[in-house]
Amino acid sequence: MGKFSMKGLVRSASLTNYAEIARSLNIDPMQQLRLVGLDPRCLLQPDLKISIEAVARLLDSSARAAGAEDFGLRMAESRKVSNLGPLALLWREPTLRAALKALQEFLYLHNQGLVLDIEENGDVAVLRLELVTVSHLFVRQSVELAVAVTHRMLKALLGNHWHPSVVCFRHCDLRDGSRHQRVFGTAVQFNCLMDGIVCRTSDLDRALPSADPEMARYVHQYLKSIHEDSRTALLEQVHQMIWMLLPTGRCSVEQVAAHLGRDRRTLHRQLTREGETFSSLLDQVRRELATRYLANPHHPLSEIAGVLGFSELSAFSRWFSRLFDCSPSSWRTMPTLAIK
Repeated sequence: MGKFSMKGLVRSASLTNYAEIARSLNIDPMQQLRLVGLDPRCLLQPDLKISIEAVARLLDSSARAAGAEDFGLRMAESRKVSNLGPLALLWREPTLRAALKALQEFLYLHNQGLVLDIEENGDVAVLRLELVTVSHLFVRQSVELAVAVTHRMLKALLGNHWHPSVVCFRHCDLRDGSRHQRVFGTAVQFNCLMDGIVCRTSDLDRALPSADPEMARYVHQYLKSIHEDSRTALLEQVHQMIWMLLPTGRCSVEQVAAHLGRDRRTLHRQLTREGETFSSLLDQVRRELATRYLANPHHPLSEIAGVLGFSELSAFSRWFSRLFDCSPSSWRTMPTLAIK
């Protein structure tokens, strides 16, 4: 099977404040843009569609050039809900739960590679964000930017007095975590098994002061019309669904097919026509997630094996060695391959 290649795009509004932050840290934003092949016009026109991978490389290279591990957070600090473009209209929903459900459905219009999962367990709600990639990118800055922007959005909706229970990141902590404390105003945990925000289930049922039911219905119709015109291809839908379900332990071809409104046989037939199988796409997602988790030495190999859906560490090691020509522990000793 050929390797699936996803050309994910994001609105150039994702780079709002990039140039100002770069200059404040004494690096040339135009030079950084050239290094990753981005047109400088993307800093002036918020609705251009630009490469997610190029943005991830831009933020990583800028953070390294500036010696600023918190580059993504710096960009998030002055973001406004309006930076989400048409999605900002979703705050007309009656409750936070309804707004987040709508955001799940339409987030693709803003960022084709960012997926939101909402999990509830008793009094705890987990908002998990996944930045779906296929190229083993350095994504720390992009992930921190996405989580921080989501946090700012929630505070804009619920009021500045609101705070989540905890903010989680897969990657290691920083030498100086003062900006994380200032941005999130609550406990920040690193070395976690997910990137996202944990809050109270009751927060999801909070009424939004900006609620307008009639406007909400109109917004849904408007966004659905845009969504139909830019629907993701089947391979991308399956890829994103695997990415979301794998860490939950609920990833199977039956589950993915059901989420996409198909049965297993129909999905298999459609994937075969595209030159892929469910197993080949599953392997590609596992490759991406494996490199992200292995980059953080605080994640035990047995823990990584479980998150990737392997019942035994030995099975994970055999799979990894087949794909990467080395063991997971050996891969960790290769700094040039590590994903931050």
